[in-house]
Amino acid sequence: MSITGRSGSRLSAATVSVALTVTLLAGCASDNSPNEPAPGPQINDTNPGLDVGVPIPDGQIDSAVGKLDGLAQELMESSGVPGMAIAVVHGGKTVYAKGFGIREQGKDAPVDADTVFQLASLSKPVGATVVAHEVGVGTVEWDTLVKSELPNFALSDPWVTDHLMISDLYAHRSGLPDHAGDALEDIGYDRAQILDKLRQLPLEPFRVTYEYTNFGVTVGAEAVAAAAGTSWESLSQNTIYGPLGMTSTSSSFADYQARANRAVGHQLHDGEYTAGVVRQPDAQSPAGGVTSSVNDMAKWMDMVLGGGESGGKQVVETEALVPAVSPEIVSRHPAELGERAGFYGFGFNVSDSSTGRVTLGHSGAFILGAATHMLMIPSADVGIIALTNGSPTGVPETLTAEFADLVQFGEITRDWRTPYKAMLSAQLEPEGELAGQSPPANPAPSAPLEALAGTYDNPYWGGAEVTELNGGLTLTMGPARTTYPLTHWDGNTFTFALATENAPIGTISRAIFDGNSLTLEYFDSDGFGTFVRAPR
Repeated sequence: MSITGRSGSRLSAATVSVALTVTLLAGCASDNSPNEPAPGPQINDTNPGLDVGVPIPDGQIDSAVGKLDGLAQELMESSGVPGMAIAVVHGGKTVYAKGFGIREQGKDAPVDADTVFQLASLSKPVGATVVAHEVGVGTVEWDTLVKSELPNFALSDPWVTDHLMISDLYAHRSGLPDHAGDALEDIGYDRAQILDKLRQLPLEPFRVTYEYTNFGVTVGAEAVAAAAGTSWESLSQNTIYGPLGMTSTSSSFADYQARANRAVGHQLHDGEYTAGVVRQPDAQSPAGGVTSSVNDMAKWMDMVLGGGESGGKQVVETEALVPAVSPEIVSRHPAELGERAGFYGFGFNVSDSSTGRVTLGHSGAFILGAATHMLMIPSADVGIIALTNGSPTGVPETLTAEFADLVQFGEITRDWRTPYKAMLSAQLEPEGELAGQSPPANPAPSAPLEALAGTYDNPYWGGAEVTELNGGLTLTMGPARTTYPLTHWDGNTFTFALATENAPIGTISRAIFDGNSLTLEYFDSDGFGTFVRAPR
């Protein structure tokens, strides 16, 4: 059912109630003596679920917007991130849109509100609105079985395969292990190949365990696209980007590369941001491949806050959108009594602030050079997005948290930078048991190199070719023929360095030869890292 009119949709009904209550409270404020208590919770008599705890005085949101320039400039200076763009929507319009810094180190081109950034995992809530559109027009339901649209897709448990729904994948409750399939992408497997290999992975308890997966979301998106009879990239353009006038937005990497006004990713290493390898995320485009500007994303946020309405037109049916922005699974369990839990909807993080207001958000991060964050407070009809072109260190999350404090409290309530930096910078730490260690001074010799060379097979990763070349060994893997020089460590243990989207700079993996088997530490996180030599 379509609900026309911004104030009539479920997401914005709270806005109307709150706006009216705030206006009445503000109008009576001058009658209060200094000793009277502050206004109490805002009560919605017809729907208690829309009650909020702390009123927002007139002008407080405008005041928060007015402080963004200073907040952004301070974060740019303290973090060293090359470029950032910010937009705020409120009351059905974009009230702030600005760029800071540069698109690429060593060049003068500035970031502006039309500069296109890689959104990384901020693609998930955008994609969820594509699914919601298709739910609204009847192509699928959130609870449509995946096998009905992708009959050849399977997981390791046949019962789960038979009962898996699109909603399970968008809520990260399919049972697939954390970041399942990501490393396959690093060595050149495409979307179809990776989705097929997911059937080999062990599963956590179905609909009980929250495990964040890019390729799980991608499966759900592919099921929707199959039902619509088109590609995901075309479906996104035709249902959301086109109707909203998001002319700089795409789910195709080639479109991003063709943009003249685009921000280049910068990887952080030893305290310096350097432009280098650009992340190519087409394989997981529904989960991480959207590129856009803050001007475009402001249109998208306004549509979400409007309950699917934009410019007087219902782009996404409200009833189809509300489940996506509702708690579906606990994503963060409290560690102590009285602590608030975190929840995930369908592509959205859903939580409540200390003011009693529901907040919607999502971060995006590429080690190779993207950090993004979006936060919306539907009851205040306000949303903010911050996009950067550097490895994740908590910059956009800090900015949006500070802005949310200013909106709700009129002041920044705590140091957000320190915890966000610690949490997100942890993704940049090298992996591997031997990372940062010095090799033994007197290593035991290995078996003759020609005896170790050969082709080793693995049903999940495919073949691994070990070649003797110029007195050393080289490992080659995957459809991309990714090559790693092997360095002798001790005995039949060798090492190799990785630097990919999923392996931060400094990552070291052991390669252990044992008879006819080869175990690669980095590729063994799910116990699938042993390769068996093919008969000679």
